[in-house]
Amino acid sequence: MTVQTALLQGAKILDDSGIPAARLTAEVLLSHALGRERTYLYSYPEADIGDLAWLHYGRYLHERLQGKPTQYITRKQDFFGREFRVSPDVLIPRPETEHVIEQVLALNPHPSRIVDVGCGSGAIAVTLSLELGCVVFATDISPAAAAVARANAAALGATVHIVVCDLLAPVGACECDLVVSNPPYVPKSQLESLQREVRDYEPVTALLAGEAGTEFYERLADEGKRVLRPGGYIVLELGFSFSEPVRSIFQHGWDHISVLPDLAGIPRVFAARRTR
Repeated sequence: MTVQTALLQGAKILDDSGIPAARLTAEVLLSHALGRERTYLYSYPEADIGDLAWLHYGRYLHERLQGKPTQYITRKQDFFGREFRVSPDVLIPRPETEHVIEQVLALNPHPSRIVDVGCGSGAIAVTLSLELGCVVFATDISPAAAAVARANAAALGATVHIVVCDLLAPVGACECDLVVSNPPYVPKSQLESLQREVRDYEPVTALLAGEAGTEFYERLADEGKRVLRPGGYIVLELGFSFSEPVRSIFQHGWDHISVLPDLAGIPRVFAARRTR
């Protein structure tokens, strides 16, 4: 079985089953099975892939056909130009979440203490630590997620201190200059309507907010006022259609409120300053 034949067969199997981006997915899975970069597939199309790689490739294709996200198969995802390890214990970092980083950098902060709430893979915390050259603190209620974040921080050389806890529980009053979070924001009523890749494979505790979907924004508004120094900022990823509800949550005790859209024009990042 040559590289080219395996690639064509895999892409057809995925496409016939309605898997999005079938060709790209086949490339990623075949590269992973071979332990090679994707450029190898086109540099050596007539190379024999070998029996072991063929077995791995077949298993990866089967897993993807069952709905398992490609990132959980390869155990990696790029975020802000860096490769992060991921597992089913954490959400897969999305390109949209990079706008959270962009908003923080646009604020031109020189914070002495940043806290990333619900850090998951550590994508936000690690990226901010490396981009700003500072120490970042991060929290997550899941010990398994915290372990993934610690591994990513160590692999990428970021100084991130991770605590297993609920939101900002261990942080003292007025101890932070910046709070960031991509909180759970899926309403309970919408869980079953999510794509199967999300609904059946990503951790529900990182997705599900409650009945309304705004529950974590309400808690972060209250806890943010407690832990942020006057003039400190909170920057949050927004769920779809949550721009106005979140604005209303942050009516009191906050100013300099702004909402940044993503590349599709959807309101994606909310920022507010703790009143001085």
